Amino acid sequence: MFANAWWMIAAPLLVAAILLIGGRMLDAWGHYLAVAAIWFSFAVGACLFAEMWGRPVTERVVESHLYDWFSVGAWSFPVGLLVDPLSIVFVLLITGVGGLIHIYSIGYMAHDPRRRRFFAYLNLFVAAMLTLILADSYLILFVGWEGVGLASYLLISFWQERPSAAAAGVKAFVMNRIGDVGMVLAISSMLAMFGSVRFVDVAAGAAALEPMWATLIGIFLLVGACGKSAQVPLQAWLLDAMEGPTPVSALIHAATMVTAGVYLVVRSHAIFEASPVAQMAVVIVGTVTLLFGAWIGCSKDDIKKVLAGSTMSQIGYMMLAAGIGPAGYAFAIFHLLTHGAFKANMFLGAGSVMHGMNDDVNMRHYGALRKAMPYTFYTFLMGYLAIIGIPPLAGYFSKDHIIEAAFHANLIAGVCALLGAGVTAFYMTRLMFMTFFGQERWEPGVHPHESPKVMTVPLIVLALLSIIAGAVMNGWIQGWLEPAAGNHPHEVSWIPTPIGLLTIVVVLAGVALGWALFGRRSVPTTAPASSNPITITGRNDLFADAINDIFVVQPTGAVARGVATFDHNGLDKAVDSSAYAFGGLSTQVRKLQTGFARTYALTMVAGVVLVGVVLILTHLA
Repeated sequence: MFANAWWMIAAPLLVAAILLIGGRMLDAWGHYLAVAAIWFSFAVGACLFAEMWGRPVTERVVESHLYDWFSVGAWSFPVGLLVDPLSIVFVLLITGVGGLIHIYSIGYMAHDPRRRRFFAYLNLFVAAMLTLILADSYLILFVGWEGVGLASYLLISFWQERPSAAAAGVKAFVMNRIGDVGMVLAISSMLAMFGSVRFVDVAAGAAALEPMWATLIGIFLLVGACGKSAQVPLQAWLLDAMEGPTPVSALIHAATMVTAGVYLVVRSHAIFEASPVAQMAVVIVGTVTLLFGAWIGCSKDDIKKVLAGSTMSQIGYMMLAAGIGPAGYAFAIFHLLTHGAFKANMFLGAGSVMHGMNDDVNMRHYGALRKAMPYTFYTFLMGYLAIIGIPPLAGYFSKDHIIEAAFHANLIAGVCALLGAGVTAFYMTRLMFMTFFGQERWEPGVHPHESPKVMTVPLIVLALLSIIAGAVMNGWIQGWLEPAAGNHPHEVSWIPTPIGLLTIVVVLAGVALGWALFGRRSVPTTAPASSNPITITGRNDLFADAINDIFVVQPTGAVARGVATFDHNGLDKAVDSSAYAFGGLSTQVRKLQTGFARTYALTMVAGVVLVGVVLILTHLA
């Protein structure tokens, strides 16, 4: 069965090609083929999971060699898949949540004239992500890594007729290429140090690696993870990515792209364990990002951008856990899986709200939607309760475990994680009251209505997962991931610990503050002007674009202008001058071509005489 794992990648990849090549003849039913491909991959993944479940723990890591790609000197690069407890849970997340997003998209994109192409790109995205997490080496992972980058560009800029969407796609693509420099350096360093980039070889040799090289490779991998998972300082593309269709936002933020960085760090845990410096760098990046993302979430009126800031923050929690070490690897993946359910639920819920509000994303134009859109409201409510960590919903188990582990590992990180939980409760409560409660603030001509069943049924399924996923996996996920992530020493509890009780109190305080500011008071339809630097900074995405412009865009622009000037005034003129010189010489030489036979005969005689004189003089000498 494991030898057929490649079908999980091949099915969506093949359908993507069919939809792109088939043309308009597939417009009427091509999207159903795309949905079928994803659920086929899910079925294969579920069968592999069941078979793995029945195996002894020591036999749950299966490598499948597909073919030899190429060789260079002593290096050989085979193509193979690694199916283990870590990769298989990612498969179920990507194909399960991704399949629900595909079904939802049938309704959401029903009237888009390029729906067939959209579903082709969705299938391509899933195929690339499956390649990334099923690869048995960093090189094949990088192939999927780049495929995800390409697919995200195509989907974020799908409505490229909008200048903002086209710019957002380019921004995401370019910023991810910056992160890819780290990946290339990491892979090159692994080849130099280990002579291989296969996971098993790197893990086996990591313990004997010199600390300097372990730190360098760890930092290089972290740079790649920051680009793909939108962590500080490469986070600026994520909010702009909201320009794509809402199902794309759900797929990127919940099941695929932004989870890749967390997967990379956990998969590379042997490297990070060999370098405390690299581990601390991961903790710092995760801690800073979870606070920055929450900060942004408090300041936005665009419902999708609030959720985007939330994604930054929640991925920050996962990176923090991954940086803690063995005590945090399983918690990072645990929160990644529960987050995949409740964040997809809320993004698709936001799309349902937009569907009923004529695509308006401004929460200040909402209000009182719980009666007009009951299915959307109640399913979104489950996601809200899950993300803020209300017992016994999913986030209560997964995120609170990370906070507990952070306190045990580093007091500062623990306090920041606890603060982030309170801020998360505040801005998500703000979103709930601005959207579903209070007075109607609808724009003229807007008539809110519930979405069709093809959109609400996926919401219901994801809401159920938001309720039960944490309880189902709590206590199980640690042992399940042991073959891939090592032994997990941190005890888990079903009842709140003292830190857990403190977290609940902080969360309830955030909820109370949100209710006091946005539940009891009327919400103006336009954002009030503010001189508060905290608010201004949050509304401007922490001035990330301005910082990038000062430290990256302007310096590289100056270098580019310098190169262009040198090319124009130096190289171009040198080439042009040589061309002019040869042109002038040819003009003079051309005068010798008279077209008269007597001239040519005289020239030949003169040449013979000259040769003869030279020979005579040479003989006499």
